[in-house]
Amino acid sequence: MNVSDSLTLPRPTAPPPRAQGEVLLSVQAVDGPTRLAHLRQQGSLKALFPRPSGPVLDVVTLITAGGLTSGDRMRLEARAGTGARLRLTTQAAERAYRAAGDPPALVESRLVADEGARIDWLPQETILYDGARLNRRLLVDLAPSATALLVEPLIFGRLARGEQVREGSFRDRWEVRRAGRLVFADALHLQGDMGRALDRAAVGGGARAMASVLLVGPGAASHLASVRALLPGSGGASLIEDGVLFLRLLAPDGFVLRRMLVPLITRLTGAALPKVWTL
Repeated sequence: MNVSDSLTLPRPTAPPPRAQGEVLLSVQAVDGPTRLAHLRQQGSLKALFPRPSGPVLDVVTLITAGGLTSGDRMRLEARAGTGARLRLTTQAAERAYRAAGDPPALVESRLVADEGARIDWLPQETILYDGARLNRRLLVDLAPSATALLVEPLIFGRLARGEQVREGSFRDRWEVRRAGRLVFADALHLQGDMGRALDRAAVGGGARAMASVLLVGPGAASHLASVRALLPGSGGASLIEDGVLFLRLLAPDGFVLRRMLVPLITRLTGAALPKVWTL
């Protein structure tokens, strides 16, 4: 073998890099306002803290990798101590890109609220691109007197750019416990031609955007009539049991979905949306 022959030998190919990130945080009420008690973050998931302007502590998460693709792993765990108020959102819409291989991107979030605490989970939209593979799981543990508002908007492709989601996989599972008892569970699984599935009347009726909204806590039932008055014909609200209010909305695109969500979130929180929603 001469030198020129050795240059033609195939070289082993390294697997593409995978993004991994983790944020663990806890907050506590200190003489009224909520303050950060503990923070640990590593990898591609970061937590940002806008300047506090009231009793609620805002946390904005950011995936520095720029989006999610095959094999990425993100994990967030947040705890609100007794009487604390925590509001979590994202810096921008999250994007799940075409997966290069079979392993899906995995995102797991766990929220814990102690007695009298409140957590508002208000991420901006997740956009699924054609070929995306994403598995998500949201676990919530609440004390009997705690409150949680959970909002997850989802967009299937950017219609304004002519994008269609014709292949991919999306799994989303929620589990919410109150005083250790499972009070709400929801699982969504779309596989293959998601656009075709959404065209079915029993699934999406042609919608390309949807959102799930859940309010768990004392007084949740008192919002039922007011949120139903705000809902369009493509949305519905049900009182699962006392203290558990669930809404699901369908929309033709992300713009219409956000126009539906903003008044609902404002009604359920009694406050304006986080500033990053309007930037």
